[in-house]
Amino acid sequence: MRAMATRAMAALALGLALVTLPGTTPAGAATAEHVHTATESGKHTGLTGTTTSMGDHATASTSLNTAAGEHTTLTTHLGPVTGGRNAPIASREQGARVGATARGRVALIGVPGLEWSDLDRSRTPNLWKLVTEGASASLSTRAVPPPDRGVTCPVAGWLTVSAGQRSGTAGRGCPAAPAPQPNGEGAAVPGWAQLAAYQGGTGYDAQLGTLGQLVTDAGGKVAAVGPGAALAAADKTGNIAKYADSPDSLTDLTPYNLIVLDAGDLATAWSRQPLDEYGVPTPVSPSTRQAAATQADRRVGALLGKLPSDTTILVAGVSDITPAAHLHVAIATGPSPAGGPYRHGYLTATSTRQDALVTITDLTATTIQLLGLDAPRAVVGRAWLNDGSAPATPTDTVTELSDTDLASQVLRDVRGPFFAVFVTVQLLFYAFAALALRRRRSTSANTPTAGSTASTPQTPEGEAPPSPASVTEAPSGSPAASTERTPGTSLLGSPAGSGAVTDGGKLASASRLLVAVQVVAVLSGAIAISTFLAQLVPWWSLPAPMLALIVTILGIAGLITALAFAGPWRAHVLGPLTVVALITSFALLVDVMTGSTLQVNAVTGYEPVTGGRFYGFSNIAFAIYATGTVLGLAGVAQWLLGKGTSRPLVLLVCTLYGGLAVFADGWPSWGADFGGVPAFVVGLAVFLILLSGRRVSVVKLLLVAVAGAVLIGAIAVFDWLRPDAQRTHLGTFVQQIIDGQAWTVVGRKFSAMVGVTIGNWSLTLLSLVALAFLFLVLDRPSRWGASALGQAYKLAPALRAGLFGALTCAFIGFLINDSGIAIPAMALTVAVPLTLAACVRALQLSRPTTPEPQSAPAAPTERPEP
Repeated sequence: MRAMATRAMAALALGLALVTLPGTTPAGAATAEHVHTATESGKHTGLTGTTTSMGDHATASTSLNTAAGEHTTLTTHLGPVTGGRNAPIASREQGARVGATARGRVALIGVPGLEWSDLDRSRTPNLWKLVTEGASASLSTRAVPPPDRGVTCPVAGWLTVSAGQRSGTAGRGCPAAPAPQPNGEGAAVPGWAQLAAYQGGTGYDAQLGTLGQLVTDAGGKVAAVGPGAALAAADKTGNIAKYADSPDSLTDLTPYNLIVLDAGDLATAWSRQPLDEYGVPTPVSPSTRQAAATQADRRVGALLGKLPSDTTILVAGVSDITPAAHLHVAIATGPSPAGGPYRHGYLTATSTRQDALVTITDLTATTIQLLGLDAPRAVVGRAWLNDGSAPATPTDTVTELSDTDLASQVLRDVRGPFFAVFVTVQLLFYAFAALALRRRRSTSANTPTAGSTASTPQTPEGEAPPSPASVTEAPSGSPAASTERTPGTSLLGSPAGSGAVTDGGKLASASRLLVAVQVVAVLSGAIAISTFLAQLVPWWSLPAPMLALIVTILGIAGLITALAFAGPWRAHVLGPLTVVALITSFALLVDVMTGSTLQVNAVTGYEPVTGGRFYGFSNIAFAIYATGTVLGLAGVAQWLLGKGTSRPLVLLVCTLYGGLAVFADGWPSWGADFGGVPAFVVGLAVFLILLSGRRVSVVKLLLVAVAGAVLIGAIAVFDWLRPDAQRTHLGTFVQQIIDGQAWTVVGRKFSAMVGVTIGNWSLTLLSLVALAFLFLVLDRPSRWGASALGQAYKLAPALRAGLFGALTCAFIGFLINDSGIAIPAMALTVAVPLTLAACVRALQLSRPTTPEPQSAPAAPTERPEP
């Protein structure tokens, strides 16, 4: 009971600490893992699928390429919590050493660079047999990459296995693994102290030697075969008790608990290639690669023939051997952590929550658990487990996993061009819409005289005059007073106008140009959610992936647009907006509740190959989801008010769904979004306050912000109270606060946010243009006289509340998430086009009025005589 009370008190204190800790941002974000996410050429091309997690084990986003390769970290730490910065980790490790004894046997076979496309029944028979007998998955090998290249070098991969945390090496390029120095039966890794010291400046503070030291301290025996294996199996001093250059040098392996093999033939062939401008070897030829894979398979077979039958075999392609990152091979056979043997099927881990996808840090955690030991907190991975059925034959399994890597490679190639096209088209559309709304035609033929009225304009030939139904008033039950604004004024206080009367006497409702603008605006607002729904179609496997992606996205957006105009809701100011926004909100809500599969390898989602985030809401998805939710609620609120529903009931409906949306965003099993919850809470609160007819004040905003921080703090503490193996990055971040490591994470996130904002000038430009269009075009008098935005507010007051709520959420998300400008940029790509569509409809529904006649000049007055 005392222990439970102590933990409860600690949870309360941690909740308060989370509330007061500034700048923390999680994975939810489309970030740059640390600013290392690089393209193949090392240059910025746009969004990538890299996001980070508070807990340092990969969990989920899409992120953005920044100046590739820059590694900026902040090494300031929180003050010691109990006994110093490393005391909790040290005590946890010591407890594991004293209370546990190594049991069982694991053969950890690393084949740097091995991809699923390298496997073949005839060329790699030993690996093929393991696929037939065991469980398989794609392996994300993300570690600390070299400058200007977003790849994992072989040495970095082996060091990551050693530490159970992302590791790297100093300098450019990919250095060769140091040759171990023999010491009796064992060996020592030269330069170990320098390798260990370098990790303190990477932002991950990996503890090299964690795996080997843990096994040795638990009374286990460790053997390493090959220089890479020596890096993974060494203890914290860089020593290995048993070392051999090849499997042939080993005799009886029965006494050993951990045997590590470096089948490094692919990496050796790669190291012989000429270097590119970044010091990384160029790709090997297909024939050379096949020969090296065959030789590696023979080396694997030589070890398999010496292993006792009760050995668990873990095979991993621990690194890249190409200038671009790939997904690699992960295979497990023999006894599993769950007790039974690994069966034929797919592997998963709680670090990814995705079938057929695991990470390199999971390899360390799996090995430790298989040996019956407790993983220290320095190890951030989770054990490999069977989950999901693979195809019945190894051929189909290999083909399906190869296709997953193909999708990631195609995504890397098309993401930059896609966003270039996307931003360009958005900018051109804003320019076109601005001209359509603001440009005035020549009025010499149709300008009304002083005594004429705008209610009977001269209709140009070929256009029918507007019907009475097309110029209806706003629905009843939606008083403008609900938005605390004087009726007939725009957002900035300019006159909203009382009718669409200019443009040569032509009514807005009779303009075909406005109809085209409205349709394209709705289509544009549907693009964001369509980028996720496009994952329902295997566009990456088609002959022209870029064209297939664009056609797929446009096709889905077209279907959503057709639905937006299909029913009677199309006549309402917020009808099409509401349909698109609710589809956006519902689709992403269902996605995170069912595993976030739509976000994996989506062009606006996260890509497993970069290892930033694998589940929950990425920052980009959060921006789109939150914007769709708030605008969708605005449309529902306006519809309910128009039906005569009482305002308190409308507020209750919006609060309930909004609360569900926020809960789904932050709950560890669903969205697991640390930085999104406070932003979402404040944005939703601004919407509800304005919808209720009250004013937004600084005090209210501060109180709501505190409530949002307390909410995510409570969720994080709840996650921390769960067993270590079940925690997400939310709970892991709480532990980092305890361990005094939180500021390292915060510093890395802040560096990523700055890098993304500065490096993505195109998204910054798109954001500025979208805001300028909103306030300098829609909020100013149009060619029909009225301010389009003011007219929309007059006919649908809930729009103002929804727009302000969405913009507030995007702005706060920009400040506290590591994706920086990407969050408001993507939020605006939903909000502004849909607002434009509402404004066009408002102009079409405006009643024509009679312009006031010009007054006669005033007669001069005579000065009175004195």
